[in-house]
Amino acid sequence: MRDARDAVVVGAGPNGLTAAVELARRGLSVEVFEAGETVGGGARTEELTLPGFRHDPCSAVHPMGVGSPAFAAMPLDRYGLTWLQPELPMVHPFPDGRPAVLARSVGETAASFGPRDAGAYRRLMAPYAGHWSTLAADFLSVQWQKLPRDPVRLARFGLVGLPPVSVLMRRFRDERARALLAGLAAHVISPLSTPATGAIALAFALAAHDVGWPVARGGSQAISDALAAYLRELGGTIHTGVEVRRLDELPPARAYLFDTSPTAMARIAGLGRAYSGFRYGAAAFKIDYALDGPVPWTAPEARRAGTVHLGPTSREIGAALHDATSGRAPEVPFLITSQPTVVDPSRAPEGKHVLWVYGHVPNGWDGDLTDAVERQLERFAPGFRDLVLAQATAGPPELARRNANYVGGDIACGAFSGLQTMFRPRPALNPYATAHPAVFLCSSAAWPGPGVHGMSGHNAAKVVWRRLRHRDR
Repeated sequence: MRDARDAVVVGAGPNGLTAAVELARRGLSVEVFEAGETVGGGARTEELTLPGFRHDPCSAVHPMGVGSPAFAAMPLDRYGLTWLQPELPMVHPFPDGRPAVLARSVGETAASFGPRDAGAYRRLMAPYAGHWSTLAADFLSVQWQKLPRDPVRLARFGLVGLPPVSVLMRRFRDERARALLAGLAAHVISPLSTPATGAIALAFALAAHDVGWPVARGGSQAISDALAAYLRELGGTIHTGVEVRRLDELPPARAYLFDTSPTAMARIAGLGRAYSGFRYGAAAFKIDYALDGPVPWTAPEARRAGTVHLGPTSREIGAALHDATSGRAPEVPFLITSQPTVVDPSRAPEGKHVLWVYGHVPNGWDGDLTDAVERQLERFAPGFRDLVLAQATAGPPELARRNANYVGGDIACGAFSGLQTMFRPRPALNPYATAHPAVFLCSSAAWPGPGVHGMSGHNAAKVVWRRLRHRDR
């Protein structure tokens, strides 16, 4: 064991790379093994349609990335990562042409709801606006392992956010505010009646006001490439194109960290049925478009937004989520769209644009949602189809083939329901440790869950470092 590495990481997504960086920064020897030919996991960029059109196959917009305590502690700008902020983080159009707007300003956002709800929104956000850094450090960490920095504010956030978003929506009288909150909560692909979805909506809204909803210049691959470059400078080694099937295929190490699904980790590490109860959730059906011009949104505000949500009422959003999570493809899907070329023209040839869009479908669904997606796009951007130069479609089977962590097309790497809403991947004081003393989970299947923020890897690395330091003592 004299030649053993301190840590081996399986999977070079943002969490695996973050875990590797955190350990290398502490002077440990680290090797990373990635099955793909490039690093990235859910943060990649590829020419999926036509030459010169750069698309993000999965994550595209990064409020949790720019606001990540893990990334904030790293000099990623030195390695090419630049955040680009659109003029408006998100717009939620309505058929009458007047949208709800999630702006950088709380006041501008409140004004878009109308006079009956403007004051309610200001009161809702007042205790939290301006406090993202401390709140994020608290709720993205594992609270039972350390004392919160701002316990009173965190407790208040929890009291408001732990009920379902459907409860939070009752504070508002009109549909614009309700639909905006429902759309924010829908990012975790769970019914609006699910506990803690109120916290999801609050977190996304607060992020817009305090840190924005940016894209990475050149594409999400820039985040992964910056992490990889930093790791190499710290002395870490990355191997790509290496699929790991058994633990004994890896070099000897004091600790093994898995940026994989829990079931894959259990299979590779010989943990038996330890994670057989882990549940995967509804899936995404994603389309990337190469366009001849900007999306012709009816609402002018949507033309200035990085993200556009399409589902004009909370009832319609709720119905789409209910269908997807109960085994039916929705006839009218709720769509999350991103138009990065609004702020980053380098993603397409001059005068051209890319559009990223997905709706929700059942796990493993093998149908085609394209027509329903485009009907919804045409509803708010008449003439959209006339601009399409090419498109790349990925249903659940294709998403799972591209990224083994997306079991059945579940881009959240685990259902946001039941005990998994708060205890990922299962109830435990230490969600990253396993029955094997040298094996740890560092993927987004562990707390705090999905998103390109690296916090699952950051938290897991701290656990590993403490364990190794204790053994050395």
